[in-house]
Amino acid sequence: MARSTTQPSGHSSLGRSSSVAWRHPETAAIRGGRTLDPETRSVVAPIHQTTTYAQPTIGEAPEFTYSRAHNPTVQELERALAALEGLPHARAFSTGMAAITALVLATVRADDHVICSDVVYGGTARLLDQIVAPLGVRTTYVDSSDVGAVVAALEPRTRLVLVETPANPTLKVSDLGALGDALRDHPALLAVDNTFLTAALQKPGDLGADVVVYSTTKYIDGHNVSLGGALLTHDSELVERIDLVRKTTGAIQSPWNAWLTLNGLKTLPLRMKAHSHNAHTVAQWLQRCPEVTSVSYPWLASFPQRDLARRQQLGGGGLVTFSLNGGLEESRRFVEALELVTLAEDLGATETLITHPATMTHGDLSPAQRTERGILDTTLRLSVGLEHTDDVISDLEKALGALSRREQVA
Repeated sequence: MARSTTQPSGHSSLGRSSSVAWRHPETAAIRGGRTLDPETRSVVAPIHQTTTYAQPTIGEAPEFTYSRAHNPTVQELERALAALEGLPHARAFSTGMAAITALVLATVRADDHVICSDVVYGGTARLLDQIVAPLGVRTTYVDSSDVGAVVAALEPRTRLVLVETPANPTLKVSDLGALGDALRDHPALLAVDNTFLTAALQKPGDLGADVVVYSTTKYIDGHNVSLGGALLTHDSELVERIDLVRKTTGAIQSPWNAWLTLNGLKTLPLRMKAHSHNAHTVAQWLQRCPEVTSVSYPWLASFPQRDLARRQQLGGGGLVTFSLNGGLEESRRFVEALELVTLAEDLGATETLITHPATMTHGDLSPAQRTERGILDTTLRLSVGLEHTDDVISDLEKALGALSRREQVA
């Protein structure tokens, strides 16, 4: 199908209005899509913590009727996300998984077919395999970094190609421009989970994607304070279907979490630059550690798809994936020796977090499935925060040292 290149103006009516799009993400993140409160002219959007709205009379419903369908604070977040992404439509959800669920329900029916990246967040695979499959929707997992493999997997009833790039947790990169071109004449929609980079570092809509998917819980919020998700698209017909699914399932973002996310969004471009710088620094240090058997980070010279990543991304992002020498016990001892770095099932916040995918984010996959996807018992995903890198490296070095001393005693 033909991909639209139409872009919204991205201007903000906060202060003096402008018909010119903000060219720089630092400006768009703060001013794009935002409006002054008409009653108080508050610079910060108010929280409309309400369930319902007074209607003038029967049969003349106003824009807002019930907060399961629409809410002014949630709408403000949607306008801000759309302006930063450069896409006309954004819809906010209670979680990232709620957003992906709505996308699937809005695009597929029984007997339809989905193609999904082979390396993808475990919750996405759980949705497709345990919830959607019993409804008669088949999923084929494909190495989406191989465009030929994606094309070979296409069927007449393929309705959705869901790509995660960089992939969770291996950080494998898929060529979005090539995928968009390959799907141009096929009815399947190309949806890209851009959670790891955000619009500050990558804009899938400019590269051929029909839908951009987010867990706003991660970098967009950036402070570990709100759950949320979002879908963005240029397709007005698709967004009508998404609206129906969201209203019917009750998956809309809450006003409070939308407000928190709106304020986190303001510093997103600055934070992503800092996350990328810190992660690159830590990744380079990890490469020199004898206890570490592999390090994956898109800006490293050793990263197999470094050239593609530099063409497609504006930064390497804040995630580093590495593996230790040993097995599950070594991973356990390592994370237990950490003090500054926190073991947690999340990413994208100011604090540096570490995750053990095999037992946490991808624990629902079988050992064989994890091994096939490159997720080992010693694989660790490091979300490098905004602390000074000397302190993060010192903590990692101490934990690796404890691991080495234990091996020498043994």
